[in-house]
Amino acid sequence: MLPLVRGDAGYRRRTEPYKGQALLEARLARAIYAGLILDPALRPPPKTQHARSCASEQPWFWAPPPELLVHEPQPPRCRGRALCLARATFALILGAHLFYLLATALLITAYRRIDPACTVLMAYRAWGNGWKVTPPRPVKLSAVPSHVKRMLVAVEDNKFYEHHGLDFEAVKRAKEINARLGRPLYGGSTLTMQLARTLFLVPEKSYLRKYLEVIAALELELILPKERILELYFGYAEWGKGVFGIEAAARAHYGRPLAQLSRDEAARLVALLSSPIKYKPSTLERSAILRSRYLFLARRFVERG
Repeated sequence: MLPLVRGDAGYRRRTEPYKGQALLEARLARAIYAGLILDPALRPPPKTQHARSCASEQPWFWAPPPELLVHEPQPPRCRGRALCLARATFALILGAHLFYLLATALLITAYRRIDPACTVLMAYRAWGNGWKVTPPRPVKLSAVPSHVKRMLVAVEDNKFYEHHGLDFEAVKRAKEINARLGRPLYGGSTLTMQLARTLFLVPEKSYLRKYLEVIAALELELILPKERILELYFGYAEWGKGVFGIEAAARAHYGRPLAQLSRDEAARLVALLSSPIKYKPSTLERSAILRSRYLFLARRFVERG
């Protein structure tokens, strides 16, 4: 028998189960109703024959004293749907951040010793674009000619050995150039940021991708030495449709390994990194940006030796 609770139309029987303190109070009320507490003042009056005969004329019920009424506990609620939605959104964003941080950190730690068999960009080109992706040819940094390393750092990130993943001066300079051009042409990405999006992100430009790129770049700088970052860049950077890594690019565009390329051919390969999908080393003169990059490398590393 469940206790009575106050309602709009008098007292009614409670049908929901109680828990905790409410359960103890309900048991106390049932004990009172069952007559286990021998206090005549608390017992309901007996149903006499007269009361049963008058039940059709006037309904009879016993109302316990107010101090014995068990109030229904109110479950905690959000103050509104907006607050509930905000909490759920925050929990989702926090969980996604933790998952991304943990996944990238574990992979980067593994990349200290081993070369990745596939990157997110390679998978996207194969499944998203439907391109035929040739297996990458990872190279040791010692196998890359020294002038090729200097070319890459000079044209892509001249402060590579000074910053820790981000170059705020390059970002500011790229913002000024984009404002003059009227379109987002330059991004101010460092070599570490370019490697981060090659390993973990898809080539869809957005503020979210840039944000995730920054996080992964900071992790790369924290976990890997500069030489390993440069080695992974040479091994997995995109150098054409389905072509990844400078060794695969040398064989795809010139039919020879990297060690046999001339300085001019190497300069063309490095200059091509700005737009490797639309152009080739033989057609980079059609782009003003690629042409200026190639001329810079040619004057500095080819003509001077």
